[in-house]
Amino acid sequence: MNVKRIGIDLAKQVFQLHGVDQFGKASERKKLNRTQMHGYFKQLPLILRP
Repeated sequence: MNVKRIGIDLAKQVFQLHGVDQFGKASERKKLNRTQMHGYFKQLPLILRP
């Protein structure tokens, strides 16, 4: 995973994530529910966690 920045589109049931690399190029796109979202951020390297 080469994600440097993550954008989140918040909705009622699902969240859309859009990750970009250091050059601003899309490197990841995901559609997650609340439970999946928690698991996704939990597995990120500590440097990317808020």
